[in-house]
Amino acid sequence: MKIAIVAGEASGDQLAAALMAALRARRPDVEFIGLGGPAMQAQGLRSWFDYGRLSVMGLVEVLKHLPDLLRLRRDLLARILAQNPDVVIGVDAPDFNLGLEKRCKAAGLRTVHFVSPSVWAWREQRAARIAESADRVLCLFPMEPPIYARYGVDAVFVGHPMADAVPLEPERAGARATLGLEADTRVLAILPGSRLSEIQRLLPVFLQAATRIRHGLPGIRFCIPAADARCRQAIDAQLAVAGIDDVQVLDGQARTAMIAADAVLLASGTAALEAMLCKRPMAVAYRISPLTYRIVKLLGLLKVERFSLPNALSGRDLVPELMQHDCTPERIADTLLPMLTRDTPDPALLAEYTRLHHLLRQDAAGRAADAVLERVGGTRP
Repeated sequence: MKIAIVAGEASGDQLAAALMAALRARRPDVEFIGLGGPAMQAQGLRSWFDYGRLSVMGLVEVLKHLPDLLRLRRDLLARILAQNPDVVIGVDAPDFNLGLEKRCKAAGLRTVHFVSPSVWAWREQRAARIAESADRVLCLFPMEPPIYARYGVDAVFVGHPMADAVPLEPERAGARATLGLEADTRVLAILPGSRLSEIQRLLPVFLQAATRIRHGLPGIRFCIPAADARCRQAIDAQLAVAGIDDVQVLDGQARTAMIAADAVLLASGTAALEAMLCKRPMAVAYRISPLTYRIVKLLGLLKVERFSLPNALSGRDLVPELMQHDCTPERIADTLLPMLTRDTPDPALLAEYTRLHHLLRQDAAGRAADAVLERVGGTRP
């Protein structure tokens, strides 16, 4: 069996790698081709291009890179059609992958899209068009299949691989020992995102907030995990500009940093879900370019009041969200200081985190692999 699989950025790379491992367990003869990062390549992917070329977010940002993205998609399509795989799986990156899948499907290939676009949050009308691209959509969250059902799209809730990977009760003492952090030290984990554009836009604000927090809580330690070498270089550059030299920058180890921390400051996205699974208090802060924000507001593309995954899953304001104009050093510091001065997190918060963890803990990679094989007529060996 030959499978073409395409993913961009760190989160998509990890999700795709988990799916690939489950597919190989069911079909040891499988061959993976396409585009992906180090985790996918460790699972045997023959990647044709640098997957970092897909790590672009925001309307304005995408426009700047549009010629390269179109060229990449054209080259990928030609290679995939020449290989004639049994199925094409696009992992996340919907604005790129759905177009690729649509062309593959029109050419007679079976297609699956793994990770539904955030139709629950904005541009719900995409659900009506996704059937043109994907024979089946694999959803990570339970609120997504009912939306697709309204448009007659085959969508399956498989759970989230991260919920399977993170223990229900993370071991905090071990995480602190791994990072060399004292048991009685207050720690804030700072995650400005895995995209270079996010680091450039958000980290200066986050560092200013950290400085304010240090004034209110002397002796606090800060950890910043870097998703890859390019992110580390960007983080180090921002620290140098800010004149800060006592922040612990980590190569990867985001989950370890979250578990070890008393609280987490992060950009909206998958990191918020991971912090929830790690059972840590958090503040979600995010800011897009002013022009992108004006376009989104003008076109009415955003349909929800809750942006972060913990709040969307819970259906209530579980964690603070500091978006756009609220994403300031002052607001961030004022929000985080009460979390950092508590000896233990709010028991009600932890109970809801645990309920949501169980909801998403479904052996997602296995269920996703079964859904792929079922759709393409594959069987267990």
